[in-house]
Amino acid sequence: MELNTDQYYHIYNRSINNELVFHSENNYDYFLRKYQHYFSNYFDTITYCLMPTHFHFLVFVKSDDIIKLKNSVGIFLSSYTKALNIEQCRHGNLFQQHTKSRHVDKDSYLISVASYIHQNPIRSGIVNKLEDWKYSSYLEYIGLRKNSFVKIDLLLNYFSSIEDFKTYSEVIIENKDEKYWI
Repeated sequence: MELNTDQYYHIYNRSINNELVFHSENNYDYFLRKYQHYFSNYFDTITYCLMPTHFHFLVFVKSDDIIKLKNSVGIFLSSYTKALNIEQCRHGNLFQQHTKSRHVDKDSYLISVASYIHQNPIRSGIVNKLEDWKYSSYLEYIGLRKNSFVKIDLLLNYFSSIEDFKTYSEVIIENKDEKYWI
């Protein structure tokens, strides 16, 4: 997984064999609490979306300790997997071996990736409207939820208003190539 200080990245992973990663609201909440615990000193989180079988985060790397950061990714996922294994009476790995990262090196790509992340629940058919999926940061962006760890200003600075952001978020989905959606 490529990560460098003072850069934006789209970080994602999915379960093995499309197994459920989240079985309940408590699982989603626990995952986010663990994420904040492990990464609040390393990342500014721009957007996120937790899906039943995978997750996405758009982050800005603010730490110089890249080796410790990369190790923390494995520890975080292992910790969550252990807890879920106990709860669900299962054993073994839950996530694919390597968490992936894509460097986001242009403003236009940053905006596009943020929308892509938020639109995963629509593309997968879970909901019909972005605001109906509560396991993403979209609700913070449109003012329906306050969350201390999502840095909405970093993305909203690219838009003239929240309405402009909402319009962009709702329209861009029609223009995406199918192979881009995981």
